[in-house]
Amino acid sequence: MKPKVATIILNRNLPLVTKKLYDKIYKYNKIHTDIFIVDAGSVKKNILENTTWKANWKSAKQRGLRFGRGMNFALSNLYNEKKFHNYDYFFLVTNDTLLQNKPIIKKLIRIMEKNEKVAILSPCSAKWGEKHLFRKKNIMYFWYIHNNAFFIKKTFIDKVKNLKKPGFMNFLFDGKNFRGYGIESELILKAYKMSMAAAITSEVWAEENESHLLKKSSLIKTEPYDDNLKLYIKEGMKWLKKKYNFESRWDLSIHTKKFYDKFFIKNKNLIKYKI
Repeated sequence: MKPKVATIILNRNLPLVTKKLYDKIYKYNKIHTDIFIVDAGSVKKNILENTTWKANWKSAKQRGLRFGRGMNFALSNLYNEKKFHNYDYFFLVTNDTLLQNKPIIKKLIRIMEKNEKVAILSPCSAKWGEKHLFRKKNIMYFWYIHNNAFFIKKTFIDKVKNLKKPGFMNFLFDGKNFRGYGIESELILKAYKMSMAAAITSEVWAEENESHLLKKSSLIKTEPYDDNLKLYIKEGMKWLKKKYNFESRWDLSIHTKKFYDKFFIKNKNLIKYKI
């Protein structure tokens, strides 16, 4: 049986953290997924031997790729290598993601197959307030989801991918939004515009280990946490204003929510999944 899923892990100068995540995914999910590692400009000693693609150009070495550019780089390489269509789903995870010690990808596939309108699926986190909204259901549809672990349907990516010079700057995410402020909302907006949905499931759990960014920013070769947060907002607001003429992230959220509500007008049979 060929794996239905391509799991993509993004690494920058944290080889042990990345290897631990890789080993866990492989141990519990190897039947259902191939695993690819993207190195986002790490110094040579921090590049894992089983790295699939290396971002070794000057700007990547200096600043990294971040989530959007890193995943674009991987997905566009799969596409250019004619491997993209080997998979039905893509599991995009940052290396600071903590996953359960069990077969989770099989569950994510099953949930997707039962919910054909879902384009983007995320495991829930014990730290999220969203966990209180499930009301005895194991899946609910949302207009905002944090982006450390996205399970995405290939048919959706096929509809939104940018093939104008496919590479780290386009393909799925807008690479001009370097730090990713609002990047998940833009992707979810595209889904609801196509009458597809974004959902969180409580059948699978994942956590983000923020301690790496808080305590190891110099090792990762990125700005300290507080500086990065300020730049994340400042640069992201410029991107929002230039691309959408929005004055705040809240404007993007409201815009996405409009299409979320329209989705349920067109799909009344799915109203039970509305929050």
